[in-house]
Amino acid sequence: MATDTSIGTPADIFRLGSMYAMSKVVLTAVEIDLFTALKDGPATAAELCDRLGLHPRATGQWLDVLVTTGLLRREDGRYGNGPAAARFLVKGAPAYVGGFLSRSGEMLYPAWGRFTDTLRTGAPQANDGDFRALVDDPAFLDRFLTMMDSLSGHLGPELAKVHDWTACDSVADIGGARGNLMSHLVRAHGHLKGMVFDLPQMEPRFDAHLAALGLTGRAAFVPGDFFKDPLPQADALIMGHVLHDWAEDERRMLIGKAHAALAPGGQLLIYDRMIDEEPADADNLLVSLHMILTTTDGTEYTAGECQAWLREAGFKEIAVKPLGRTDTLVIATK
Repeated sequence: MATDTSIGTPADIFRLGSMYAMSKVVLTAVEIDLFTALKDGPATAAELCDRLGLHPRATGQWLDVLVTTGLLRREDGRYGNGPAAARFLVKGAPAYVGGFLSRSGEMLYPAWGRFTDTLRTGAPQANDGDFRALVDDPAFLDRFLTMMDSLSGHLGPELAKVHDWTACDSVADIGGARGNLMSHLVRAHGHLKGMVFDLPQMEPRFDAHLAALGLTGRAAFVPGDFFKDPLPQADALIMGHVLHDWAEDERRMLIGKAHAALAPGGQLLIYDRMIDEEPADADNLLVSLHMILTTTDGTEYTAGECQAWLREAGFKEIAVKPLGRTDTLVIATK
């Protein structure tokens, strides 16, 4: 969905400075877990200071700013969660997306403070380095998986609805982490045999996650490295929020490996926050800049570029459709 970010008055320009502060207000609320602290009912500012270890000087006005966003409600001096906060920002809620915001506060917010350096050098400002080495760090892996679950928890139900899965018996999520996206697909379509292909370090967390969801046995984990190993064979392969991490030659290589793994009639489903051919959607362009700030070669791309890579790999039948309000889904049939 395109957003109106046009600037026509001095007031619009002044407001830009406040946007940076507003993002920090919300990210801080997620960082200290304010919304989870309010899940059982409203509290006064003084009670929240005691509960969260805050100083009263700034807390009241900080809470009032959150009231203006709708994330909090205030009544008789007591603060409670608004509908969006209760649904999306309370830990343990089915639609929790705080993991993504926590990662943003930890990595993206500081990186944007050095954006000028990226414009001058092209270098990332928050690159995690070699991901395949970092997954051996349990703390990093837990943060990463929480962020990925936030994204797949939003898009998984959409993918289960917008694609016709009736003619598909098996599906493999390439780079599917601990299987959160796959959990939505196999729960919505009981006939599907699910697979998740990812680095071996993910497997114990995959097993634990599916067990916690009551889905043990509904999907299998296939360990591997998609840069080194062949992709698993299935009726459909999914590459969601994968290609935007890599350079164009690596994207083309991964699409070629998918084509090789599919039988005739098999499908490759790719989704990302793809950008428009002409600048229209500021949100997705900003996400593309996120990728530039945090990866060595990643960026978003257009649906047209994706279709060109697919045709080069040998796919003939290609369809493009929206996936939720933010992503684009490209479906290619071999």
